Amino acid sequence: MPALRSVIFCFLACLSAISVTYGDEKVSPADAEFFEKRVRPVLAEKCYSCHGSEKQELGIRLDSRDAVITGGDAGPIVDSEAPSESPLLAAIGYAGDVQMPPDEQLSADEIAALTRWVKIGMPWPGSSTPSVEKNHDAYKQHWAFQPITDPPLPAVQDADWSRTSIDRFVLARLEQAGLTPAPEADRKTLIRRATFDLIGLPPTPAEVAAFENDPSPDAYEKLIDRLLASPRYGERWARHWLDVARYADNKGYIFFGDKKYHWAYTYRDYVIRALNDDLPYNRFVVEQLAADQLELGEDKRPLTAMGYLTLGAQFTGNIHDIIDDRIDVVTRGLMGLTVSCARCHNHKFDPISAADYYGLYGVFRSSTEPTIPPMFETPPDTEEHRKFAAELAAKKQKLDAFVTEKHTALVTSARKRAAEYLMAAHAKRNQPPTEDFMLLVEEGDLNPTMIQRWQSYLTRARKSHDPIWSIWHACAEIPADEFAATAAAIVEQHATDPAQAHPAVLEALHAAPPTSMSELAERYSNVLNQVDDKWTALLQQATEAKQPPPTELPDESDEVLRLVFYGSQAPPDVPVRTGWGFLTLLPDRPAQAKYKKLLGEVEKHIAETAGAPPRAMVLLDAEEMYAPKVFLRGNPNRPGNGVPRHFPEFLTHEDAQVFQTGSGRLELAQAIVDPANPLTARVLVNRVWLNHFGSALVATPSDFGLRSELPTHPALLDHLASEFMRDGWSLKRLHRRIMLSAVYRQQSHARDDGVAVDPRNRLLWRMNRRRLDFESMRDSLLAVTDQLEQTLGGPAVDIEKTPFTPRRTIYAFVDRMDLPELFRAFDFPDPAATSPQRDATTIAPQALYLMNHKFVDEVVTRIAARPDVADVADASLRIEQLHKILFSRAPTEPEQELAVAFLGAEPSQQQWQEYIQALLMTNEFLFVD
Repeated sequence: MPALRSVIFCFLACLSAISVTYGDEKVSPADAEFFEKRVRPVLAEKCYSCHGSEKQELGIRLDSRDAVITGGDAGPIVDSEAPSESPLLAAIGYAGDVQMPPDEQLSADEIAALTRWVKIGMPWPGSSTPSVEKNHDAYKQHWAFQPITDPPLPAVQDADWSRTSIDRFVLARLEQAGLTPAPEADRKTLIRRATFDLIGLPPTPAEVAAFENDPSPDAYEKLIDRLLASPRYGERWARHWLDVARYADNKGYIFFGDKKYHWAYTYRDYVIRALNDDLPYNRFVVEQLAADQLELGEDKRPLTAMGYLTLGAQFTGNIHDIIDDRIDVVTRGLMGLTVSCARCHNHKFDPISAADYYGLYGVFRSSTEPTIPPMFETPPDTEEHRKFAAELAAKKQKLDAFVTEKHTALVTSARKRAAEYLMAAHAKRNQPPTEDFMLLVEEGDLNPTMIQRWQSYLTRARKSHDPIWSIWHACAEIPADEFAATAAAIVEQHATDPAQAHPAVLEALHAAPPTSMSELAERYSNVLNQVDDKWTALLQQATEAKQPPPTELPDESDEVLRLVFYGSQAPPDVPVRTGWGFLTLLPDRPAQAKYKKLLGEVEKHIAETAGAPPRAMVLLDAEEMYAPKVFLRGNPNRPGNGVPRHFPEFLTHEDAQVFQTGSGRLELAQAIVDPANPLTARVLVNRVWLNHFGSALVATPSDFGLRSELPTHPALLDHLASEFMRDGWSLKRLHRRIMLSAVYRQQSHARDDGVAVDPRNRLLWRMNRRRLDFESMRDSLLAVTDQLEQTLGGPAVDIEKTPFTPRRTIYAFVDRMDLPELFRAFDFPDPAATSPQRDATTIAPQALYLMNHKFVDEVVTRIAARPDVADVADASLRIEQLHKILFSRAPTEPEQELAVAFLGAEPSQQQWQEYIQALLMTNEFLFVD
């Protein structure tokens, strides 16, 4: 075995060193997304004011790639040969005399983003693409935004070749290019191709023999129907969808709570079941976004569909990032739109405004995840379950009481300690408001989030010239040694024109003007709390009289002051969950520890206690709907104009479609699957085509915007989308339509004429040869042991557990925080975000896995121990049997001779295992023609 392994290793190591380049210098989708999400917002907010189109300090502009490369008065600011030594990076790292920005250093995340950007060559998407902001009508002609039409079948010369309407569109393009399609593949190739495509497993020798010997003219059609009816189909195609859904079994980094998603598997099982049942795709989408708002009848299992929204990363509890992730998975995953690029500014290329983004933000901000997700199956009427439910209710009551207590205390403290918060906000008055989520304080100290809220409130008051705060703002810039005299003059000036200041504030200051800002803060606090006392007394009177609670104070002057504490944007009126979740409410360690303990008891009880039923990871509409505002530059502490919850305006072809019911999630789902929506059906059929042919009709499956590539076959894409909707959004009928075509049945052999005209086979003059993905490769290894477990669904398992786990790979535990190197080596997508398509790399670790991994060794041992292998005494017959198991064919004469020469006259068990492993490492086992 060592000798054979060394030969195979040398061959595969050489193969792994080969790389492919296409000469395409466009920015990759991944780099473009990184720039738009991580780099451009930093440049726009922190750099353009001094280094943009209107102002260029030190001669430096940072608003285009060319400008960055050009540098400034002192020369280049980036070093292309040694990017890490670039002056730009030294400046933002405060590593030299020049420190940028000069007022406050960028955060660690911002520095890391700019550093990575410089090191990867400063990709700047759209340098050759007109910006929609400069060309507002560009989108009106864009192919993906036009209504879907069913074009007529094109005329072709070789009409006899076509088996389906699909073939006419492909053949027309081939004939235009002077190419001809490849001959049809043989039956052995077809059954292997179709079986891997639909169920992700190799055909058995018996299945191959039956198909090859079936004389009926519809033998191939019966094969496709059999595979589509297999429960293994749902397992295979669910994995494709889980890539889009960024499925994982844990939450990523969080501060509070269990890091695992204990019921993530219920979403995975929902997808498998939905695909096996051929649930119409439009219903499939609606259930994933709004099953909680559908009439489900007795079967509540569709509630588990909402894992599509809730199974994303938790971003250490940052609600804004969580919502951004949900917007992204919905818009990129379902419609091929990069809406999340409009979080900080209008989309630079597509007709998506920041208002559109925050319209969708409002939808998801108006939806909440319940602490205890709902059950979707009727629990058993047993004493064990009744005990479980009673204990759960008690633990949940303790948690709710603690949260209510802390929230009430924070709100009350923000009012009673208004003077302290005013002074803290005053100290930060010249600093931009930020979310200091990592800041911990001692118990009893001022709450950092409340300071930010007071700071933002005072900023708005200054801009709106609010008379309550006119004296405050006039005094805020007085030097301490001049305060007493200057403040007295300011108060006197306001007294001569009462319209400039609120009368209660003037009354509190005029008789004895304050001598310091702290004294001024105390006076303001007294005025506000005196009005608060009036309001509290009025509420008490209504309660005692058993009357409805009042909505305002009778005195108009008092009511204006009351709104400082109780208005729509009042600083003390903080919601229970804001930007950083419960870190906002509990910034001190003792409170955090108690909350973590109480939450942990609830989560452990519903997940691990005997009698605990599985639950659906849903979103529910909040008790109060969130009224979204555009966050300027994406900063939640800089709210701009309000916007309604609505669908992106350009897709409605009229005024924005404003959602009227609840959060709007159901209306959003219905708008996405509306047949008039030009994107949804196109995106889906393109994804299906990609997974049948290895290349998509649109090369950017999750970006159909203005920066997407043109479809290779635009008319075919529309034809498929039209037929898909006409077929009731049936995925199985779409598979059948594609797989019965002549283009799908072609051989995969390359031809000189085709390579010369179309080296990437974009016109489909042959079938693409494809390497098995990670799941199909591992599942094939299990299948040929004849010990693959057939059970559908269930909790995730650790597939790296020694020595052998017979579950299909779709049931593997997916660790978002630490994706195993094995997964990464075989191009498994990062579940941090929705994945448009998988990369296809060839690297040494892939070969090393097949050579050295303990799992592969165990597979080899079990293949050798199969009764239909081990019980065959004749070496030639055993070699033949192994070829049938692994390749669905008998060995050729040269292969038989090579095997006999390697094994010798009396091969040992070790030699047989070495021979089996060599067969497993061949291209024939690992690739599909």
